[in-house]
Amino acid sequence: MAVNLEQIAHYLDNLGWDYRLDEEEDRIITGVESENIEDFLIVVQLDEEGKFFRLFAPQVLAGVQDHPHKVAILQTMLAISWETKMLQWEYDPSDGEIRAIIEFPLEDSTLTEKQFNRCLSGLIQLVDSVALPRLQAVMETGQDPGNVELGERILLSIQEQAPGLLELLEKAMEARKKRGSFPSE
Repeated sequence: MAVNLEQIAHYLDNLGWDYRLDEEEDRIITGVESENIEDFLIVVQLDEEGKFFRLFAPQVLAGVQDHPHKVAILQTMLAISWETKMLQWEYDPSDGEIRAIIEFPLEDSTLTEKQFNRCLSGLIQLVDSVALPRLQAVMETGQDPGNVELGERILLSIQEQAPGLLELLEKAMEARKKRGSFPSE
């Protein structure tokens, strides 16, 4: 079964998108206007005779290869992959290219229009609204602001799931500090 470029082109036609069909490379190149990426290119790549689907944004973040906060940037990319559905990151150490990608095997199935649209909108929204502002902050400071947000979400979840537990934990931590057995930072 799998999928072919004509099906993907039809899905993009239904969205009213402009694109370039590259049959030699078995891919479609398109783009979208966004807030945080100047040239937000999107590539739909079919491999293995349409049995493997890739949707990626090439060159999402520049200047990482020799950046002083490179480790923090790459670590944040991994954290974002962990925290989100579908979205993965690729880093090419030979030229420093960073890609945001969604990929999966189709094998004996096909890619429905609804699945394609979810992948496309997910890639755009996650990269432009979630990942890029966070990665830009890491490039400037060397610190991942997502760690703070994640901690706040965990605390909110604890508060919702076990009312009163946070206050109990806070009192226990204060008591432990007073006894001198709490590791200091």
